[in-house]
Amino acid sequence: MSDLPADPTMLHPFPDQPRVVLLKPLVTSPLIEVGDYSYYDDPEHPTAFETRNVLYHYGPEKLVIGKFCALGTGVRFIMNGANHRMDGPSTFPFPIMGGSWAEHFDLITGLPGRGDTVVGNDVWFGYNTMVMPGVRIGHGAIVASGSVVVDDVPDYAIIGGNPARVIRTRYNDDDIARLLDLAWWDWPAEHLTAHIRVIMSGTVNDLEEIAPRA
Repeated sequence: MSDLPADPTMLHPFPDQPRVVLLKPLVTSPLIEVGDYSYYDDPEHPTAFETRNVLYHYGPEKLVIGKFCALGTGVRFIMNGANHRMDGPSTFPFPIMGGSWAEHFDLITGLPGRGDTVVGNDVWFGYNTMVMPGVRIGHGAIVASGSVVVDDVPDYAIIGGNPARVIRTRYNDDDIARLLDLAWWDWPAEHLTAHIRVIMSGTVNDLEEIAPRA
């Protein structure tokens, strides 16, 4: 058995499963940043992630996804470009229809936004989840299938529903602090390779024991 780490630059990490793509080698937009090994699974359009799953992304806000995130089929990120005015009688964006209406484009530019959408490391998104603009999702979180995420998500929280709410946390506060301090996702790939079983099925104590020493 090879002791070499997996290759984070491969578009399809499973050669016989084209439905799974690593996002970092896939994305081309300067407004999308993805960490190593984060993947998207889709039986029909996995390589169309930027256009089918990141919507209304006209900038300048960014979508930032950390390392080792797992995105199920149909995960969508709604970006700030989806905003409409709500301070007048109509929310319809007349200027984008063109013609003389385009002279009023200032009415739909500069709308207030919530900033970048940021996903931490080791986040698992279930099937058909939706993330609204400017949301920040903490490290180690789990988002249940069909959830609509409208607010920030704490580290290591399990959330679900529409709007999504915290169901429970995966660890107590002390263990969460320890996990954040360990930040295993930043360990060298060779070290991860040697300790995969602990990282996947060990305790926080076990993880501390195998942490790289300075």
